[in-house]
Order: sequence, then structure tokens, then C-alpha cells
Amino acid sequence: MELRRAFRVNGFLALLVLVVVGGAALAGGIVATKSLSDGGGAGAAAGAVIGYVIAAAALVLLTGLTTVGPNEAKVVQFFGRYIGTVSEPGFFCLVPLTDRRRISLRVRNFETQTLKVNDFDGNPIQIAAVVVYRVVDSFKSAFAVDDYEEYVQTQSEAAVRHLATVHPYDAAPDTAPAGRAASGPDAPGDAPARTSLRNGAEVAEELTAELSERTALAGVDVLEARITHLAYAPEIAQAMLVRQQAAQVVAARSRIVEGAVGMVGMALDRLTAEGMVELDEERRASMVSNLLVVLCGDRSAQPVVNTGTLYS
Repeated sequence: MELRRAFRVNGFLALLVLVVVGGAALAGGIVATKSLSDGGGAGAAAGAVIGYVIAAAALVLLTGLTTVGPNEAKVVQFFGRYIGTVSEPGFFCLVPLTDRRRISLRVRNFETQTLKVNDFDGNPIQIAAVVVYRVVDSFKSAFAVDDYEEYVQTQSEAAVRHLATVHPYDAAPDTAPAGRAASGPDAPGDAPARTSLRNGAEVAEELTAELSERTALAGVDVLEARITHLAYAPEIAQAMLVRQQAAQVVAARSRIVEGAVGMVGMALDRLTAEGMVELDEERRASMVSNLLVVLCGDRSAQPVVNTGTLYS
């Protein structure tokens, strides 16, 4: 069984017809009853019965009147059987004696709880996400799951947990994950670096796609899912901060050394090209050493004036 449109007619037209017909039938029944009490025959009795039956039928049909607001749907059941859905806003007359369940089609959002989970490297982290979704299939939302809102929340937390376990907090392509062998498909030399959880755009796209697959069963379309909170667990936060600072220091030093080597090479090439001074291997080594100390040191160099020769 799948989503289908329920039978309905214009509510205002149906209300007008039912009021007129029901009122006329009731009036006719009353007149026939009075005629019967005055000694009328079988015709008066039949007229009274028909009038009251039509009035009762009109009263029953009035129970089919319902209103549907913007961005909502009414799932209609007739004695337990699904007979269709009304999703257009307005005033309608449906099949009488039906049960009508309201399903909101508005865009909704909620934030998951802050979850504590180990990332791809095995580091405990705290993570939470905001999920934006809406119902696109009211039949599945009403009958495929017990409570589609609870279903979406549970699946969202499961998807966030799974996302955290397949991505590291910080991408480190040159190191193997803690507790994992450096071989196979996850080996650093065989596969590219995994996307960091802090790479918001890519991670959000992956989380949205996974949630869309998980919630399709409930007739829900996930519009966006994005991480709103990401941090190391308190017990390792300080250690991770020290590690990040050390990584930044190493990266900065590597950049400085790279630039210093280029500058030393350029200086030696210029001296040789312009013939300003002839340098043997020992003097070139001494100059390289001095230049690297000056360029790579984290403190200002203190010049030393040599009044003798290089070899004294």
C-alpha cells in the first residue's frame, strides 16, 4: 500500500446541501408525524420515516466535514482501513465516520544530545548535530513506524555516532590510527587521509546523505544535518591541546627551515656568480652553518667579530 489521495468534495458546498436537505427532510418528517397523529394513513407514516432517515443521514454525513491547514496532511482511515490522504489546505467533506490523523508537513529541526564517542583514531570526543527535516510521505510517517519524530531522533543519534567513528577529529595522513595495524585499506600509504570532523561542508554532506537513507522508511526527507558541537572529552582535552600546539610548532619550524635552506642556497649562488669571494669547502660549510643558525634561531643572533682568520 502506498500514499494516495482521499475522496473529498468542497466542504462549503457539502455543508450547504446537507443543511438544506437535512432541514427539509426533518421538517417533512415533523409534518408527516403531525399528519399521522391527526389520523393520516400509511402515506403519512412512510413520509415521516423517510424524512427522519434522510435527516439522520445528513447528520451522519456532517461528520465528514474537516479542515486542513497549510503545510499539513490528514491521513484518513475508515474503520481501520487506509482510504487516502488529504494534503491540500481548505475545507472539505470526506467519507463520514472516518478517523483523521493530522501529520505536519512543516520543516522541523532539532539538536541531538551531546554524545560521547570514540573517533576514528580512538580518541574520546563530544559531538552533537542539528537536523532539519520534513515529512514527504504521510502514509509512511503514519503507518510505517510507531512515532516518526522519535524514529528520526534515534536514527540521527545513531548516524552521528557512526560518523564520528569513521572520521578522525584531526586529519593525520602520516600516522596510523591508534590500535590499528598499518596495513590493509586503512594503511596510510595505501589510502588518502580521512576527512577531519572539523571539515564542516564535507562532513555535513555525508551526514545528510546517511540520514536521508535511514529515515526514508518513515517518509521523511532530511534537508540538512550539520555538526553544532565538537570537542575532545574533558579527560584528554589538555593532552590534545599540547599535541596540537606541538604539531603547529613542528609545522612552523619546517617552514622556517625550508625557507632558510632556500635563502642560503641563493646567497651562495649569488656570491659565486658575482665573484665576490672565493670559498673553499670548509668556508662554505662554515657560512652555511652560520646562516642557518641566524635564520632558524628563535632568538636574535649575537654577532661576533673575528679579528683573526677563519682557522685561528
